[in-house]
Amino acid sequence: MSAALFAQPTSLEPLAVELTGITKRFPGVVANRDISLQVRKGTIHAIVGENGAGKSTLMKILYGVQAPDEGTIAINGAPVHLKSPTEAIRAGIGMVFQHFMLADNFTVLENVVLGAEKLYGIGDAARAQIRKISDDYGLRVEPDDLVADLGVGDRQRIEILKVLYRGAKILILDEPTAVLVPQEVTELFSNLRDLKAEGLTVIFISHKLDEVLSVADDITVIRRGTTVAAVDPKKVTARQLAELMVGSELPSPQTEESTVTDEVRLELRGVSLAGHGQAKVLDNIDLVIHAGEILGIAGVEGNGQAELVETVIGMRRPDAGQVLLEGSEITGAGVREIRQAGVGYIPEDRHRHGLLLEAPLWENMILGHQTEAPNVKGPLIDAKAAKADTEQVVTKFDVRTPSILVTAGSLSGGNQQKLIVGREMSHKPRVLIAAHPTRGVDVGAQAAIWDLIKAARREGMAVLLISADLEELVGLSDTIVVILRGKLSGQFDPDVVTREQLGAAMTGADQEDE
Repeated sequence: MSAALFAQPTSLEPLAVELTGITKRFPGVVANRDISLQVRKGTIHAIVGENGAGKSTLMKILYGVQAPDEGTIAINGAPVHLKSPTEAIRAGIGMVFQHFMLADNFTVLENVVLGAEKLYGIGDAARAQIRKISDDYGLRVEPDDLVADLGVGDRQRIEILKVLYRGAKILILDEPTAVLVPQEVTELFSNLRDLKAEGLTVIFISHKLDEVLSVADDITVIRRGTTVAAVDPKKVTARQLAELMVGSELPSPQTEESTVTDEVRLELRGVSLAGHGQAKVLDNIDLVIHAGEILGIAGVEGNGQAELVETVIGMRRPDAGQVLLEGSEITGAGVREIRQAGVGYIPEDRHRHGLLLEAPLWENMILGHQTEAPNVKGPLIDAKAAKADTEQVVTKFDVRTPSILVTAGSLSGGNQQKLIVGREMSHKPRVLIAAHPTRGVDVGAQAAIWDLIKAARREGMAVLLISADLEELVGLSDTIVVILRGKLSGQFDPDVVTREQLGAAMTGADQEDE
């Protein structure tokens, strides 16, 4: 690897953030080991690495959530000891988390001022300050809008505005493009460049290497808890970055030859679901998925895809229509009954619907399969067999953990996801409902999950794939349908459709042009 890939900022360049020798230990694992990070003032600095590499721990240390066991932190050249997020905010550091922290039933103003009422009050002065920040940085945020009425891109801008409102000059963004369509990503990057032009510093955590290369001024690569490279994005490729991160070529989701058969596995006929007021969350949905087929659902979050999944898996009962599994009606059946009939489920929200965070891994492995082999012996749970099965899944699916006895909550998000995927795939379902199966995982784990889905497809499994990652949808799907405001608004061939065409269909822009 060229020495240019390891270039560090020179001593003459002002540093907004300097971390030196950061080490953080947890029981059974060293999350960060002697990490160094130098972030130039007024730049966009990307941090990349596998799940479990230590990125989140490092950012929590910088944001005052956790204290390092060893090492020093300097902000704008001055040493600091950050004991809480409040102290980090006072030092000019703000963090926008991957999962937004907004109250839907509050206005933008109410969300922004919550906890910061002493700055500008809660009335006209606060409203004026929000409008000023919005105008200064091109955020297009209206203080009196109700958050429940806003899209994902709008919500993200509100989160950014919240930290700017509190005086942040250094912004940490955790996976900021995970749920955005291409047009929203472009707009976000324009906002970030505006922030940089005003002298602010952005630390940007992402798994999407093409996006990192397009927006970052500097890149730091972390692997297995330590810094392995400080990279100039102008002198490195996505392939080289992937090799630095995981030691292998950048993966592709691209499927091989078609394996679609004539055997119908899952069918929805005229499925509708009422929402609030007169609007329907789902409006006359017709879908057919065959054995050996991956049907992809594209849509901006909040357009009915979550409700569609919950209706198929039995968490919601439709107001009209039928759901059929291999010709047998399962409309309104319970979740356990549907899963026992051969439907696997990778949920959108792994914390709410996929895991018991305080339970050990082996107990999480039997969730939804507690009446099936090898987890039972007669009427009782067979803990010994369940633990042995968990050990096999942890090994096969590369779930990085010191033990199957640790809690699910102690794992990184990517390893939690691999545990869920391993649990569902190991039972060889006839139909797999996969909602955002690789959200928040690194390129290595993403490639492994893609390979598992493709292998299952070759063996005849039918897959309903919901994803905000258009590369994933285009690469894995045999057919893509777009859902907009609860209706299926378009069907596309992934071999010929462009990301821009999909993005236009997802936002309704293609209909506006007609």
